[in-house]
Amino acid sequence: MAQDWRTPDTEALLNAILRLETTEEAERFFRDLNTLKELHDMAQRWAVVRLLDAGMHYVEISRTTGASTATITRIASWLNHGEGGYRAILDKLDAASRAGTDPYRTAAER
Repeated sequence: MAQDWRTPDTEALLNAILRLETTEEAERFFRDLNTLKELHDMAQRWAVVRLLDAGMHYVEISRTTGASTATITRIASWLNHGEGGYRAILDKLDAASRAGTDPYRTAAER
């Protein structure tokens, strides 16, 4: 059951995402693909991930992002016990930040 999300369509979507080369291409693709609410929800989840990784307390994350503590708890569970996707990207961003090549870290993360 946990593997049901892996379909030819999700594989095609992931392969399309991997071919995006610039932030501008990603912006256009994701805006065409998603509703504004879906984009907001994904961005909020990613903000929660980054703040959890920075060690921020759940209540403060909720105040900062507007995410419920239930959502934050669920995201923390995936961060700590999921497929490793969050950690892989966080580690790449951390390495880029240390190398001075990551313009996307927020002030709270620096």
